[in-house]
Amino acid sequence: MSPQHLDRRAFLKTASALIGTSAFGLSPQARSPKGSRNRAQLQFSLAHLTVLGCAPPEMTYIAARAGYDFVSYRTITMHLPNEPDYNLAANQEMLRQTKTALAVTGIKVHDIELARIQGGVSPKAYVPALETAAELGARQVITSIWTPDRAYAIESLTELCDLGKKFGLTMNLEFVTWSNVATLKDAVSVCRAVNRENLGLLIDMLHFNRSRTKLEELDELSRGWCHFVHVCDAPKEIPESNEGLIHTAREERFYPGEGGIDIASIVNRLPEVPYSLEIPNLARVKEVGYAEHAWRCLEAAKKYFSNHPRL
Repeated sequence: MSPQHLDRRAFLKTASALIGTSAFGLSPQARSPKGSRNRAQLQFSLAHLTVLGCAPPEMTYIAARAGYDFVSYRTITMHLPNEPDYNLAANQEMLRQTKTALAVTGIKVHDIELARIQGGVSPKAYVPALETAAELGARQVITSIWTPDRAYAIESLTELCDLGKKFGLTMNLEFVTWSNVATLKDAVSVCRAVNRENLGLLIDMLHFNRSRTKLEELDELSRGWCHFVHVCDAPKEIPESNEGLIHTAREERFYPGEGGIDIASIVNRLPEVPYSLEIPNLARVKEVGYAEHAWRCLEAAKKYFSNHPRL
């Protein structure tokens, strides 16, 4: 049975009441219904963009109730219009509440985002976020490139990797269709130029599809580069404008199996890694609430991968 569509204050009150009880003390395996996991014990993380209106503590309780193994926080401020600021390094009270939620639920932090490489921003500016991520137990950080200056991008990403290494963190370069590293080939070229052991490459199903990347390109990747993937589905038709691409990416992704992306063919060419479900859909959140939407994302993903066993 899915979590009920609760008023958010009521949801948090219920979650808080369960502190210290076995309901959140179970491991992710114990929380999941018998037989619900498959394909060599798949692991799932709830990506923050899926429930971006929820601060990390609330998001963590939602993930636990739904049955996720991990959470993926957006703790580096993006300074985008109407986007919440969850800078835990600068908000000690929210950090305390987040630690409590993690301890109570047993959920682990998988990754944080987004350490953007862009002009005018020193990688050193991300050190507080990296330190806090390591303090919370994260081991992965998402990065992307937003400058046309290739030499600057490579130099900055190299520095970011070196900074992250001090905290036991791996950087994962995501190619984003409307960024300056927009294709898998672009990202591979940058990763090879940087040549750091703690640099990986993040495949997002949406950007893979929207950039019209060929499946065969995945066969040439170093398998050690892939530490997790972003899973979602989307309409078959690919928008021609950046505005259209951005709209789908941030507001209207589909549950796995609902759209036109051949998710199984992509992941079957990659190592078995955790699946971070990044499925923002504002209309569905408005209809059913964040907790129900997060649960539906996970159930749809489990069903999809059960119906598409790894070859």
